[in-house]
Amino acid sequence: MWSLVQGKFIDPNGEEFVRTFVRSPGAVGVVALVGEKGSRKVVLVRQYRPPLGITTLEIPAGMRDLEGEAPELTARRELEEEAGLIAGSMINLGRHIAAPGISNSSVDLFLATDLKETKTDRHGPEEEFMTIELIEFEKCMAMIKSGEIVDGKTVIGLLQVVLLADTYI
Repeated sequence: MWSLVQGKFIDPNGEEFVRTFVRSPGAVGVVALVGEKGSRKVVLVRQYRPPLGITTLEIPAGMRDLEGEAPELTARRELEEEAGLIAGSMINLGRHIAAPGISNSSVDLFLATDLKETKTDRHGPEEEFMTIELIEFEKCMAMIKSGEIVDGKTVIGLLQVVLLADTYI
C-alpha cells in the first residue's frame, strides 16, 4: 500500500535531481453531523495511534486501499465500518495534501448528514478498541483551539464545514 520511491526529476533550470518520497494510494475522511441545524454534533472516533504513542480524536477515515474504488465509496465504507453509520447525504469537501515535500498522499474529505445507524465492521487493533464520541460542533472548535484535536484531516474537515455553516451547522 505504502512504498518508498526514489525518482529523478528536472528542476525549472533543466537540472536533474533525485528525491526519495513515500507513495500512497491516498485516504478519505468524513465529517459526520448528527442532530438538527443549530444543535449539530460531530461523530468522532477516539483511537490509539502507535506512531505517536497517544490516543487521538479524529473524524472517521481510512486508506483508499481498494484499487479503483471512488473516494466517496471509500468514505461511505469507512463511515459504516468505524462508526456504524450510513449517510443519506454525502458532500465532497475537497482534497488536501498533508506533506507534499515527502509524499503524494492526499485526503479526500466529505460531509455526511442524514445518518442511519447500522453495524460496525472494524478491522485491526486500532479500530477494535476505538470508541465513538458525539461532540457539539462548537466544542470541537474549542478543542482545535486548545490543541486537544490535533489530527490534520480532522481540523481541516471541521474548518471546511465552518465555511458551509449557514447551511449545515
